[in-house]
Amino acid sequence: MKVLVYGAGVWGSYLAHVLVRGGHDVTVLARGKRAEELERNGVVIRHYLQRRTTIDQVRVIRTLEEDEGYDIIFVVMTYSDFPSVLPILAANRSRHIVLVGNNADARRMQMELQNMSRTEKQVAFGFQINGGRRENGRIVCIRGGGQMVLGGLDGPIPFRPLLEKAFDTVKYKLIFHEDMDAWLKNHIVPIIALTSALFAKGGSLRELARDKEMLRQIIAAIGEGFDVLEALGYMMTPASQARLFRKNKRTAYLMLKIYHLLPFSRFFDGSYDEIASLFEAFGEWKRKSGIPTPRLDDLERRLLGSR
Repeated sequence: MKVLVYGAGVWGSYLAHVLVRGGHDVTVLARGKRAEELERNGVVIRHYLQRRTTIDQVRVIRTLEEDEGYDIIFVVMTYSDFPSVLPILAANRSRHIVLVGNNADARRMQMELQNMSRTEKQVAFGFQINGGRRENGRIVCIRGGGQMVLGGLDGPIPFRPLLEKAFDTVKYKLIFHEDMDAWLKNHIVPIIALTSALFAKGGSLRELARDKEMLRQIIAAIGEGFDVLEALGYMMTPASQARLFRKNKRTAYLMLKIYHLLPFSRFFDGSYDEIASLFEAFGEWKRKSGIPTPRLDDLERRLLGSR
């Protein structure tokens, strides 16, 4: 199978590694220094928990030409970067597109991509469950076995058999969700609360772990975010996540405290630009719902003040 991974950060690199190990013809789109690293050394990943390093050779391109076709294109990048890529995807003749990552406006992106395209595009959305960072030309990756949550916006993904075939020879789990838009929005709520609090602490995980009031504010802010989504008619998914922050606040507090003290927590963070963009999208949801979110608003101000 011919696959393009559009983006060579932590998520894109790990996805390319998985697909190469599945026996596929994998191309990675990267630019600048990252493209040079991949051409020279391949995809180098240090698997943090497994204590091993893998190297996979991939074809590298810097631009996506209109007439170059792939069985599947995985677009793996931050939410704030997705809009600039849509016209490029629309011009290309490939039909099966998966947008992977935080996405606060999946419906609009799908409509824009399909409306701009000369050929029919089938679109799915995914979120890969892993974290990591780039260090000295390699990716240091932390993962829980390797998995991706996937779903469409208008019923089941029409090219699901193709996706299953892409991963059927590797240890990587695909979890298909019936309401991916709701899943993505539910995921964004804790992301913006946790990451903005970390920015407010200057990136110090230990300082955040020791700040009782800030941890309580995070929990309250997440509850406010779920109230907004519920008022707009979105299902709480996973339901256990909403119950944790709404009904089991003591447990949530202890989990957050322990998490921020663990050494691997440094691999899970977000960029300022992406979190600011997600907050902007959340602001639209809040205005539509009419639900006040004072704790979350304060975290947004702290984020903006940290720049």
